[in-house]
Amino acid sequence: MALIKKFRIKNFKARRTILQLDKISMFYNKRQILNNLNLKINEQEILGMLGPNGVGKSTIFHIITGLKDPNFGKVLINGKDCTNLPIYERATKFRIGYVPQYGGFIQDLNLIENLELVGEIHIKQKELRKSKIEKIISQFEFDPLLKIKAKHLSGGQKKKLVISMALINDPSILLLDEPFAALDILTIKMLQEIIVNLQSLEKITIIVCDHQARDLLSCVDRAIVLSNGKIIASGSPSEIIKDSSAKSAYFGNEFKIS
Repeated sequence: MALIKKFRIKNFKARRTILQLDKISMFYNKRQILNNLNLKINEQEILGMLGPNGVGKSTIFHIITGLKDPNFGKVLINGKDCTNLPIYERATKFRIGYVPQYGGFIQDLNLIENLELVGEIHIKQKELRKSKIEKIISQFEFDPLLKIKAKHLSGGQKKKLVISMALINDPSILLLDEPFAALDILTIKMLQEIIVNLQSLEKITIIVCDHQARDLLSCVDRAIVLSNGKIIASGSPSEIIKDSSAKSAYFGNEFKIS
C-alpha cells in the first residue's frame, strides 16, 4: 500500500469541479445548522471537513447523498442540479458512495455475503459482478475473513468491509463519515493508506469528516473548518492550522500536525 501523502496536490485549477454546494441553508426545529454555505470540490481531490460537534458536517453528507433536503440552495454534481433527485438515482447515475460512521453492513451475514448482497443490487451481469467482488477481495486482503460474520469482525475489519461495499458501485465520489473513530493507531494508518490509494489508483474524489484532526490532515489535499453554519477556513493542512479563524473556532493555539 502507498505511504501517507508525501506530496500535496497544490493546484486544482486545471481540474474540473465535480461537486458543488450552492448557497445551502438547513434548519432543524428552527435552529439553523447551515447558513448560505458554498463549497466546490474538484475531481480527484481528497477534502477533509473539520469542526466542533453539531456544526453540520454529517448534515452536509446527508444533503449530498439525498438523505436530507436543504431548506434552501442547490446540490450540483458534474454541473447538473441534483437537489431534488432521490438517493438511489444519485448513487447509481452520479455514482456517490457513502460510508456511515456506524453500521453499513448486515451483522448476521458473513463478509462475502455482504459483498454479494451489494453486488447484486448494483451489477446485474453475473460474471462482471463476480469479477468486481474478486478484485475487492484481493485489494482489501479479505481472503481469510470471507466466512466470518460481520458482527464478529474487528473494528478495523468492519470499516474496511463498509468501504469495500461502497466501492462495488465504482463511485466517482466517496463520502467517509468519521472513519478513524475508536480505532487503534495501526488501523488508522491502514485506513489512511486505503484513502490515498483510492485517490491515486482508482481516481476517486473523497470527502472525509472526522474529529481526529491529525489523522485527517495526514491524508487530505485540502481541509475546511466549519463554524456557525459556515466555512470559516479552507486550505492545505499546513495552511489551515495557521489560520487565525480556524485556531479560534477549532484548533486552539497549541495544535500541531506532528
